[in-house]
Amino acid sequence: MANRAFFYAVGRRKTSRATVKLFPDGKGDVMVNGKALQEWADTAEIKRTILQPLDLLGFKKDFDLEILSGGGGKTAQSDAIRLGISRAIVKKDSTLRQQIKEAGFLTRDPRKKERKKPGLKKARRAPQFSKR
Repeated sequence: MANRAFFYAVGRRKTSRATVKLFPDGKGDVMVNGKALQEWADTAEIKRTILQPLDLLGFKKDFDLEILSGGGGKTAQSDAIRLGISRAIVKKDSTLRQQIKEAGFLTRDPRKKERKKPGLKKARRAPQFSKR
């Protein structure tokens, strides 16, 4: 996919990060970390999450996507990819922003794992209390 015009965007979720290149003159190919989407995604839910913005707008066969994702797990990566795709589509055509925003695909989920505190087993889990 060298020397083709594309729209670039980044999506994040928890510790995952996804960079998305959206090629407007495509035929529906989705490559994630050098693999086809069907090969990379374990479950149908992950595939559905990634393709939600394209399904919403009916652009499933109009764009090629080249995605690099890393960090965290597959579910967080798929959410990061969805955000990246949504941002890239808005860069391409800002008139679609309202429709994507109402579906909730432009909202970055800020939740992250809480840090462990000293004297506790986890972030909030205290050691079991023993009276004697």
